[in-house]
Amino acid sequence: MVRSIILVHGAWQGSWAFNAWTPLLEAAGWRVHAVDLPGNGWGPMARARADLDSYVRTVTEELHAIGEPAVLVGHSGGGITVSQVAEALPEQVAALVYLAGMMLPTGLGFEAVVAQAEAQARVPAGTYSGIGPYLEWNSDRTISRVRPAGAMACFLHDCPPEAASRAAGLLQPQPQSGRTMRNHLSPGRFGRVPRIYVECEQDRSVLPALQRLMQQLVPGAKRIALPCGHVPQLACPDALTRLLLPELEALRQPLASPPT
Repeated sequence: MVRSIILVHGAWQGSWAFNAWTPLLEAAGWRVHAVDLPGNGWGPMARARADLDSYVRTVTEELHAIGEPAVLVGHSGGGITVSQVAEALPEQVAALVYLAGMMLPTGLGFEAVVAQAEAQARVPAGTYSGIGPYLEWNSDRTISRVRPAGAMACFLHDCPPEAASRAAGLLQPQPQSGRTMRNHLSPGRFGRVPRIYVECEQDRSVLPALQRLMQQLVPGAKRIALPCGHVPQLACPDALTRLLLPELEALRQPLASPPT
């Protein structure tokens, strides 16, 4: 029976982004592995190259170290990484979970999804820009930083105040090479892995319209809805656990079956 779960953070974050949720998963019997992606300011690869190849390599190394299939959870931009890992190693990925995650179709960047959603809604360009207006950039716009006020307004508005303030202070500069990434996926590899999408209905970063469009563009994921903002693992970890874990348990037989 699959009992390992790998947690993959999004931009500007680190493995600490799952600290509030980890005890609940462990109490339910899961072996939790939260990774620090390269170039994101945390862990031994804090200043390494940040791109999809290095992200995938980090997660696949974790999978190999675990030595058995695992569930992969991608929060926000971490969704791009877990999708590509499933393409690389579908037999080792028991299921994919996207927490307000970027579940992108092959070859399409997140910016294109935003533009498509704005066009469908007939709203001005930039309406769905999320965190964009709160970013500070270096001189050549290769690295961005989230202003604390932006983090509180866009990411953490519904989280416990002390925890939100602490999280806002932990955000690190993010190389743009680790944000403007595109997946290359196939039905026979990525497409065979079960998926669950946790839709955050009060998200101000990856807006609900964007989450719904990604589910349309990459159909087949089981949908779970939470009345929360962008960080459900901090805003409502109990509700997230209560709704998600039964869905993973429902996949128990497929997860326990050997790959064909």
